[in-house]
Amino acid sequence: MNRKNFLKTLALFPLAGSIMNLNEFHTQSKLFSKTDKMPMLFLGHGSPMNAIEENQFVQEFRQQATLLPKPNAILCISAHWYTKGTFVTAMEQPKTIHDFGGFPKELYEVEYPALGSPMLAAETIRLANASIKEDLNWGLDHGAWSVIKHLYPKADIPVVQLSLDYTQSSEYHFKLGKMLSELRHRGVLIIGSGNIIHNLRLVDFNALDKIGYGFDWAIEAHATINQLLHKGDFNALVSYQKLGKSVQLAVPSPDHYLPLLYILALKDDKDSLSLFNDKLLAGSLSMTSVKIET
Repeated sequence: MNRKNFLKTLALFPLAGSIMNLNEFHTQSKLFSKTDKMPMLFLGHGSPMNAIEENQFVQEFRQQATLLPKPNAILCISAHWYTKGTFVTAMEQPKTIHDFGGFPKELYEVEYPALGSPMLAAETIRLANASIKEDLNWGLDHGAWSVIKHLYPKADIPVVQLSLDYTQSSEYHFKLGKMLSELRHRGVLIIGSGNIIHNLRLVDFNALDKIGYGFDWAIEAHATINQLLHKGDFNALVSYQKLGKSVQLAVPSPDHYLPLLYILALKDDKDSLSLFNDKLLAGSLSMTSVKIET
């Protein structure tokens, strides 16, 4: 690409141009090359300890990674970046955020040194008609790095995070997800990270290692939501507050549930949906993860 064409391209992406030099542009310009449609994942991330522990859930994350085409970049919607307004990380080198307390020292020593992608951030803003703003301060929280490190342990894929606007309805988040569909054709792996059933106040701490154990309401909510996922009744899942008491207990606050809606919003009629790590845990949690692919 000559300098004249480079400058023309930067004019289309002013946010990227403000913080990206020529070499970095060449490195990341492949994001905008046409690719086969990428799959998408919703990952039940569970405890931050999954970042350093060896268990069946992280083993399945690694197994799923072997089945994915290598992405040009990752856009992650994490339950742990909950903001007023919607933001996207636009720095070249996001920091690893240890946004938790009371865990072993070794967990705080984990670093995930993936690059960011100012160009992907700019494209995300463009697709959303500027309803998203760039952020240069956040980084990668544990909802992102604790699971992505199992998919790509070499940290050789650029990662950008998209925040969740707590002032908006579930319908807003679903519609915003739909606006990002073009990224699937640009080599971007879109990952939602949360937990479908996530009631920390009711966790049975005496059963943290009892995989498959759920309270009656959690079992009922698990069955209801999974049935709707397989039926493709996403409107019902968007209006999850209307699904009865069991689902209200399963989703006492929307932060860990909303990332799922972004992934569902991007599914089209040619895609299939499958579940993995589909287990209840500690009475009031689920590790259920969703894969959508053509």
